[in-house]
Amino acid sequence: MNKFLKEIQEQPEALENTLRFYLDGEGKRELQKLTSQVNEKDFEHIVFTGMGSSFFVSYAAAILLSMEGRNALAVNAGEMLHYNYPELNEKTLLVCISQSGESYEIREVIKQKPANVLCAGITNKGNSTLAQNSDILLLTKAGKEEMTSTKTYITTQLVSFMLGWSIAEKWNSDIINSTLKLPVFFEKFLKSFPESLDDILDFLGEINSLPVIARGPSYSTASQSALMFMEADKVPAFSMLGGEFRHGPMEMVRHGLRSVMFAPVGKTLKQNIKMAEDIAQHGGKVLLITNSDYSAKNGNIKTVYVDSENESLFSIQSILPVQLIVDAYAKRHGFEAGSFSHGAKVTTTE
Repeated sequence: MNKFLKEIQEQPEALENTLRFYLDGEGKRELQKLTSQVNEKDFEHIVFTGMGSSFFVSYAAAILLSMEGRNALAVNAGEMLHYNYPELNEKTLLVCISQSGESYEIREVIKQKPANVLCAGITNKGNSTLAQNSDILLLTKAGKEEMTSTKTYITTQLVSFMLGWSIAEKWNSDIINSTLKLPVFFEKFLKSFPESLDDILDFLGEINSLPVIARGPSYSTASQSALMFMEADKVPAFSMLGGEFRHGPMEMVRHGLRSVMFAPVGKTLKQNIKMAEDIAQHGGKVLLITNSDYSAKNGNIKTVYVDSENESLFSIQSILPVQLIVDAYAKRHGFEAGSFSHGAKVTTTE
């Protein structure tokens, strides 16, 4: 078993450890502390920032809070360094996300932020620069990770959602019970899905470029999926918001195009399904990842069902089939997924 697949298979344990840390351990106190600070200070806006996978998580977390009526936004940490600092003031809660806690841009954001800005840090490394310089520290419990982000992505996403639900006063028994199902889902899917991989790879065929399309919280997972195809499989890929795909990119759809689309039950399921059908009608192939009961009539659409009951949690669960496809695609092409040839796990320069 290669390292990438090994880390994929360690995800149920990573989720279990992270959940227990926030339900029974020190994380619970830190989450309560942060919620109290937000209530006391009456922040005007919440800014999430990160790079790569951590920025994708930031986007989904900001969406969750926005849907709950809070003024939240995600700003790429590299852009914040040069363009967005004026947005930070004493009425800002800054949430810095970095799996390693050592990404160059996050270290610089922390160094340069105004002293009166409260900083909450989300990281997997308790001895990192981010951990040591956060006013409130929210640790993930992903464990050691060497390859392209898998465990760290899903646990960071989970912690950011717990933060959002706590601030929105929605971290209740119903949503807690839903999150407790995550490790079980991952365990079952890891056992059952591999038997479908050959069929999916045959459907996709040779991938020359890959648009990955989504709306809402799932756009974070579309972005992470595109990153994995680029980073782990060396395949040119890009994520796009579903609405944006109609504004020009639809013109490139023709026979031979392969795409991935996330279509959870929620605010934009209808639009996502219509997009998939239009791509298929124009000759493109769509791997549709959904928790709906949609049954495709066009042979250019292949569905992957993900058993999820929450649109935000779907964005965590739906990355798993893509991870396994990325690993299988590399094996079919004779190399190991997830290793780095031009960079490293942690980016330490701008």
